[in-house]
Amino acid sequence: MTDTPKSRATKSHGSPASRAQGRKSIRPTLQPRELMTDTPALAGAWRAQVLTLFPDAFPGLLGESLMGRALKDGLWQLETYDLRTHGIGKHRNVDDTPAGGGAGMVLRADVLEAAIAQARAGAKGVMPLIYLSPRGRKMDQALMQDLARADGVTLLCGRFEGVDERVLEHFDIMEVSLGDFVMTGGELAAQALIDATVRLLPGVLGNQASTQEESFSNGLLEHPQYTKPAEWQGHAVPQVLLSGNHAKIEAWRRAQSEEITKARRPDLWQAYQGRKTSE
Repeated sequence: MTDTPKSRATKSHGSPASRAQGRKSIRPTLQPRELMTDTPALAGAWRAQVLTLFPDAFPGLLGESLMGRALKDGLWQLETYDLRTHGIGKHRNVDDTPAGGGAGMVLRADVLEAAIAQARAGAKGVMPLIYLSPRGRKMDQALMQDLARADGVTLLCGRFEGVDERVLEHFDIMEVSLGDFVMTGGELAAQALIDATVRLLPGVLGNQASTQEESFSNGLLEHPQYTKPAEWQGHAVPQVLLSGNHAKIEAWRRAQSEEITKARRPDLWQAYQGRKTSE
């Protein structure tokens, strides 16, 4: 399937079934603390709910650099829900053999139903429910921009041979893929989706304009980037970039983006040409 100082968000003190990370909002209430939700809402924060068998895998890299700082500052919130707590019987079984036979194991519908119900009970506003799957819609910048405009997202991370199809149908879950390959689970894909979405939120990046100039923002791959020294190992920074002529720089960058896209991603180039023709 397909930034700066370190900071860590603190864990909430809720039940082992779920865990929230990020700055907690403070709200007046007459309700006793022990009856309050174990994943307090963050005022105005974009929320990522992750249903997984490996909650300790989060935040992972999402807790580092600018992403981790934004998490600590409450620009977004991470909530993990441990599927194992909804397992069946003494051994908390979450999977069973495929109906009709075959290799591997399939996550049970009743287990997933309980976990999804727990997460969705705390969902507010527009929060799409997504299953990370190699057969889903491939992740792209347009999807990340749509998710960034939502209030958050609920992500289901599969394992083994996947999940019972009836769960996907019953909850009308959107399937999304990191790329055309198979991974052992959806956790890495979930982190990639969260990272690509959260960086688009206002205040997360130091220079918000950078998101408007990077790859895919205008349907093209990004132009080459250079910095100091002006010469290195016999290679010089293109003179146009040192000219101070912003019009020429912009024209050069556009030409480079077009050339690279045409050579490396014919599919993107064809779509880009189609949009230019229709305009």
